[in-house]
Amino acid sequence: NEEAALPETGRRLVSLVKRMVEQGDIHPDSRIALVDDGSRDGTWRVICSLIEQNPCMEGIKLAHNAGHQNALWAGMMSVRARVDALISIDADLQDDPEAIPKFIEQYKSGCDVVYGVRSRREADTAFKRITAQGFYGFMKKMGVDLVYNHADYRLLSRRALDALSEYTEVNLFLRGMVPLLGFQTAQVYYERHERVAGESKYPFSKMMAFALQGITSFSIKPIRWVTLIGTVFALMGLIMALYALVSLLSGHAVAGWASIMVSIWIIGGVQ
Repeated sequence: NEEAALPETGRRLVSLVKRMVEQGDIHPDSRIALVDDGSRDGTWRVICSLIEQNPCMEGIKLAHNAGHQNALWAGMMSVRARVDALISIDADLQDDPEAIPKFIEQYKSGCDVVYGVRSRREADTAFKRITAQGFYGFMKKMGVDLVYNHADYRLLSRRALDALSEYTEVNLFLRGMVPLLGFQTAQVYYERHERVAGESKYPFSKMMAFALQGITSFSIKPIRWVTLIGTVFALMGLIMALYALVSLLSGHAVAGWASIMVSIWIIGGVQ
């Protein structure tokens, strides 16, 4: 649903590609692939119009809305066999496309993965900055290897894409998957800008769901916490069993009370 943003996004990306081709930074056959994640507005119509006007553009239309990470994966896997490297970027251009030449420089120096890292987030609301920074801090404590202030603005070489394609993840969390590849990496810093047009497609509910998916997909600490809580409840069940037995033998328990209490505590702990 980026109908409002795409005309300006297309203009700026095409201008950048032409400039880089003229400077010899990239091959003349380089392409811009626009992935439509089941939009309900006129996004696909705009993409078709851009393709007609610009030979360097192509479109990938998903059959339905699959979500940001799945759409990004679909785009990468669709072009993987035809590239030396690719750079992923969101259509709102909050991630500065003028940093792309620096990505290419790092790639040519031998890096298979180049992360775009936000040096400043003044364009974000205070709430967005606080929640985003809290997310990165929390994920680090959870033991997840994330690049701080990096989203999905990155370069991946063909070799890195081939390795990434071997993952069989269903609930994709690319920010956690890419650092696991193990190839040589670099970071390119840029300032985050305001959207070129339109509204954010990531409300608070989606951000929370995305964070939960990352935590549960790439950290075993929640499982350890659940195991610890279960063990504590099971031990409390044993203590309650002794208490119930003493109460029963001393004649202070109502018939059936002891068996019910022991069952609830021990079964609850095991569950």
